[in-house]
Amino acid sequence: MNWVAPIKDEETLQKFKNRLKQMDEKYYIMFEIGVGTGMQLQDILKLKVGDVRGKDYIEAYIGTKNIKRTFTFSPELKKEIEEFTNNKADSEYLITGHASSPEALSREQAYRALKGAGRNIGLASIGAQTMRKTFAWRYYKETGDIYYLQNLLNHASPSITYRYIGEKPNVEVQLKKMTAEENERSRYVLLTEDGGSKRIKDIIKVFEGIEKELNNPGNNDAFYGKVDCFLVEVEEMIRNYQTTK
Repeated sequence: MNWVAPIKDEETLQKFKNRLKQMDEKYYIMFEIGVGTGMQLQDILKLKVGDVRGKDYIEAYIGTKNIKRTFTFSPELKKEIEEFTNNKADSEYLITGHASSPEALSREQAYRALKGAGRNIGLASIGAQTMRKTFAWRYYKETGDIYYLQNLLNHASPSITYRYIGEKPNVEVQLKKMTAEENERSRYVLLTEDGGSKRIKDIIKVFEGIEKELNNPGNNDAFYGKVDCFLVEVEEMIRNYQTTK
């Protein structure tokens, strides 16, 4: 299974949107709403025509915490929605499976369309989460606020959110936003029952295992490439940690 990644390059993102539009206008509109709001695919597919037609923006409640987000339609997208929904009733689903059917597009159909558009322009890491991950990555790049995204996406920790958007943790930013209560919790977690020592020892074992494997003649070049990339990331995190006050 391929890892689903956000689309980070604006030129590639535009190519992907153009391909969706060529396939069917509904896929393009679906994607634009997803990238703009951070809504889950299954929630976008529940939208009715009346939820978006004639509107300057859409208010969406994201995730299990129902965090409110407002996505303003560009004049171009608003015009496209008007043309797309012409002669449709407000009660109809915005994104239907077939022109002759009133049923909403299924998640599986949407997934196949996204994957197909990705293959067409040479992107393999496309899936149902592409819209949401792209939204989250763009928001992080604009604001640097990983904690808002963590809360929005209901992740247990910022490190999970960093992995979700394909970015490396910024230790300095995280430390600056840590509250006194969170720092106290970290002290408790690390010192209770030698929690911190156990975690450090587990990490050391991983490095020792890698070191032992370095001279294994059975390893292929891909192994060394993976280790090299891993060490580069670790070295950068160490430098980040050492320079953080």
